[in-house]
Parts: sequence; C-alpha cells; structure tokens
Amino acid sequence: MTLREIAYRNLIRRKGKAAFILAGLVIGVCTVVAIVSFVDTMTSDINNKIEKYGANILIVPKTENLALTYGGISLGGVSFEMEEIRETDLEKIKTIKNAANVAAFGPMVLGVIQVADNKVLLAGIDFQATKILKPWWKGEGALPKEGEVLLGAEAARVMSLGTGDFVEVKRQRLQVAGTLNATGSQDDHLVFTRIATAQSILGKAGKISMVEVAALCTACPVEEMVRQISEVLPGAKVMAIQQVVKGRMETLSRFKKFSYGISLVVILIGSLVVLVTMMGSVRERTREIGIFRAIGFRRSHIMQIVFTEAAIISTVAGVLGYLSGMAATNIAVRFFTESTIAFVPFNFELAAGSVVLAVMLGLGASIYPALLAARLDPNEAIRAL
Repeated sequence: MTLREIAYRNLIRRKGKAAFILAGLVIGVCTVVAIVSFVDTMTSDINNKIEKYGANILIVPKTENLALTYGGISLGGVSFEMEEIRETDLEKIKTIKNAANVAAFGPMVLGVIQVADNKVLLAGIDFQATKILKPWWKGEGALPKEGEVLLGAEAARVMSLGTGDFVEVKRQRLQVAGTLNATGSQDDHLVFTRIATAQSILGKAGKISMVEVAALCTACPVEEMVRQISEVLPGAKVMAIQQVVKGRMETLSRFKKFSYGISLVVILIGSLVVLVTMMGSVRERTREIGIFRAIGFRRSHIMQIVFTEAAIISTVAGVLGYLSGMAATNIAVRFFTESTIAFVPFNFELAAGSVVLAVMLGLGASIYPALLAARLDPNEAIRAL
C-alpha cells in the first residue's frame, strides 16, 4: 500500500473531520473569489458606462472672459478676447497618438436666435456623433435634415410647438422634425439643427463654438489625451470632465481595500480551522502512527501522509470554493449593479489562483500537525495500545 493510498483511506475513515476541514477552506476561498470577481465586475461595469454615456473631454475656445455667474444664475460677463475654433482644425484630433481611443467627437455651433416672442439658444450639432455622446436622448419624430430643427422638451413647451410645425428664424422657415423627451439637462432648453444650417443662420461659416469628445477611459488616461489634443489645438482650451468618474472609482477603491481586509480575516479563520482539526486528527491517530513507525516508516513518510491528506482536501476545496464564489458573484451582480451581463464569465487565472490559495493554506496549516506526528515516539505510542 502506497503512502497516497494510506492518506486517501484515512480521509474516507474520518469523513467528519475531513468535511470540517473542507468547509473551512471552501468558505475562505469562496469569500476571496466572490470579492475579487465582484469588484472586477463592478469596475468593468463602471468603465463600460464611462465609455458609453456622454463626453468626458470638452474643447472650447480660449478666452479672456470673466463669467459673472453664481448659484446657476448668470449676470453676464466681460469678454476681452475670443479665439474661434475653425472647423477644419478638428481633423487634427484624428492625428493624435491616442486617436484610436476617441469613440466620437461632436462639434457644436451655438448662438441666440429669436423665435416669435422668445429668445432661444440654437445648437448646430453632428447628429451621428450624438448616438454615442448622448445615447439617453429619446423623443418623437425624426432627426432633422437640412432646413429642419429638433426641439428640446422645455423649448417645445414654452413655444407651443410640435412635430410638423414651422418656425421662422431670420427669414428662414424651418420645420420641426421632432421633439426630445425631458432629460433634466440644458438640452431641454435648446433648439437643435445640423451644423451647416446653424452656421448659415448664425453667420459662423466654418466656425465651431465647442467640441464634446467621448474617450475610451479604460484604454488610455484621459489626462494624456487632453495634453495631446491641446498640442494639436493650441488655440483651444481642453478640459477633462472627471469629477463624477473619479468619485465613483475612489469609492470602489475604498470598497476593494475593505473587502480584501475581510478576505484576509476569513482566510486566517479558515487556516485556524484546518490547524486545530489536523492537530486533533494527529492526536487521535497516535497508536496508528506508532505502528507505522514500528514497522519501518520514517518521519518523512509520516509527514508525507499528513501533507497528502491536506493536499487532497485543499484541492477539492479550491475547486468548490471557486465555483461557489462565482455563483455568489452572479447573484450579487444582479442586486448591486445595473450591469446587463447575463453571467460573470469563467476566469482561468482566478480559478487556478483559488486552487493554489487553498493548497497553500491547507499545507501551511498542516506543517505543525505534520511535525507533531513525525516526532511521536513509536515506543510510547505502542505502549498506549
């Protein structure tokens, strides 16, 4: 009979203690796997939302403007100098090093127009880019063609206009192609049209008021892209809109540290369970170990038997811990995130790490019990028969 067979049969005979050790390790590994996979899933979910929802870089003309605003109330300003952004200069954005990480950039032409008795802000935009920059836009009607406009919810209400109506702006008759649902943003108060139409109405041919850029934050640092765009557009001011993103990521980072601390405590408790149980098992097998030593088994053989038992249980615990941890993550994701992921995919590295962690814990906690078993005096053990 080999040492491996002896270890296996000992586990079969002492199912209760083996199950107790297995449970301790499974709980520890399951906790670590669940926390790591859950935090990774949340991070991925946040990054996907950053990439999908809205611009995170804003390009505006450089100005010596002192804006007189407080609490959202604008009292005007004193403008000393304003440099316009030329529409042809926007092609330079495609030449920056991280151009592949630009999901979309939407130029805007802004200006005040008079519609009947109301003054309203006209925005000329690229409606193809808005599919990425403003995916939350919903409404009635269709996107405007040349000579047509799209009304924000509040603008449509105040001017009592709807799809199919006409507005007259500077002797141009424009048809309302559609209206937007309320978004709770400044978009509700604007009248939108195509860039060429807005430039013609406002007398800003070839000029752009501002540019919204959606950058893929998971693939490159936004700060670096801001620097690169500033270099190719020296006449513009480039800003990163990151306050909300940074706040969410900092919160997630704190949660990750707290979770890892909890995982460490659970792992230590699992190790103590293995240590105490293995020591109790060694004491119960004093006579058995004495017989082994009497018939020629060396101390290294006794230690190998104990380590083999621990390795078998630990390997099984690693597999079960990973599976139960992933199951727990899939359940938690549905309750704590708005992710559309059907299930958390299999992670080979995490699975292998779970088995390695379980084996290391099991073997590490079995060192002292193995030494204790190897040091047993065979004569005393036999006399105890």
